[in-house]
Amino acid sequence: MKTLQEEIALHIKKLMHPLKEEEALHAVLKRKLTKKELKLLKGWAEEKPASEIQSALNLDATHYETLSAKLVKKLNQEKIKQALSL
Repeated sequence: MKTLQEEIALHIKKLMHPLKEEEALHAVLKRKLTKKELKLLKGWAEEKPASEIQSALNLDATHYETLSAKLVKKLNQEKIKQALSL
């Protein structure tokens, strides 16, 4: 099981500064992401299979792929990267 910090670091292309601590990171993510995006990120961090995440979020395969791409795109936005970093 990975932490949120490790999972976010995997998806951000250029991370200039270290990420905040777990609690502060969760607070920022809660403000910046939708509920489904946050649950998807947590599912990735917990290394759940995609099928289990899809059923938990009531998504089909195409919507899952769309949400995943949208989440990664959001994590790479400069404003969000700055909010996640120290």
